[in-house]
Amino acid sequence: MNPPTSPGQLRPVGDTRSLPVPDGLDGMRLDQAVSRLFGLSRTAAAALVEAGDALVDGTARPKSERVAAGSWLEVTLPAPPAAVTVVPQAVAGLRVVYADDDIVVVDKPVGVAAHPSPGWTGPTVIGGLAAIGHTIATSGAAERQGVVHRLDVGTSGVMVVAKSEQAYSHLKRAFKAREVEKRYHAVVQGHPDPLRGTIDAPIDRHPVHDYRWAVMADGKPSVTHYDTLEAFPAASLLDVRLETGRTHQIRVHMSALRHPCVGDLTYGADPTLAARLGLTRQWLHAHELGFLHPRTAEEVRFVSDYPDDLRHALAVLRD
Repeated sequence: MNPPTSPGQLRPVGDTRSLPVPDGLDGMRLDQAVSRLFGLSRTAAAALVEAGDALVDGTARPKSERVAAGSWLEVTLPAPPAAVTVVPQAVAGLRVVYADDDIVVVDKPVGVAAHPSPGWTGPTVIGGLAAIGHTIATSGAAERQGVVHRLDVGTSGVMVVAKSEQAYSHLKRAFKAREVEKRYHAVVQGHPDPLRGTIDAPIDRHPVHDYRWAVMADGKPSVTHYDTLEAFPAASLLDVRLETGRTHQIRVHMSALRHPCVGDLTYGADPTLAARLGLTRQWLHAHELGFLHPRTAEEVRFVSDYPDDLRHALAVLRD
């Protein structure tokens, strides 16, 4: 294989890109290096590596293999994904808590995604807001316009969406600077020791299961503060404050402590206990959200009550 005459400069060969691994990526996982170099998501990069479309010195390698600086990387890039559009669709149970010209705060039910994405055909917060006449900020990717933070499909609770461009910019900065107070309530298995504490453990994609995340030494900094509100024989109700906002952060951190969220079978919860409580998802709820209003700079705070399935599970635990 003949490298480009100018090392370090990408040379397109049809839909293939070739370049040496930069010094700054020495020792990084192959899928992570491909993600960084070509602006792909880790999921897309891992799929590309597994398909044999990322060669290191002319040879296909496992996605977890570490790359060495100077090794020659040849990557066949996927076709650009089809655009995902927002379709107005009424969402049962989606409740507007507050709205003005700048923001709309909703109480998101379980089973609803924050925004459209490839492969998701279910309801979304953005589609639900469009269906009831809310105009959302145009900043951000087409399918994520106005979205400044997200909740998992399986997590219910309070969420804010930007309606004005000023609000979008302000809230994105506030979330990034950790100026937004995000409090969740979670029921976890067993009793954390100590009853109040901080989990400071980096999170990255699971090395084997791409749909999961895990505590990883080379992951992104992730900090979770928790406090026990109520203890039951088999579980504990926690108040959780997020300092960072990684994907599945509470679920991953509590699982790492061997106290997974009740009902969270993806992260090791007991299916027998989940069935006894009538849960078909993790007991995790975005209970409170506080931030400075993007226009008035006044502190605003919104609270979401537990939905019926979580309330029922608590009642069974208390009985």
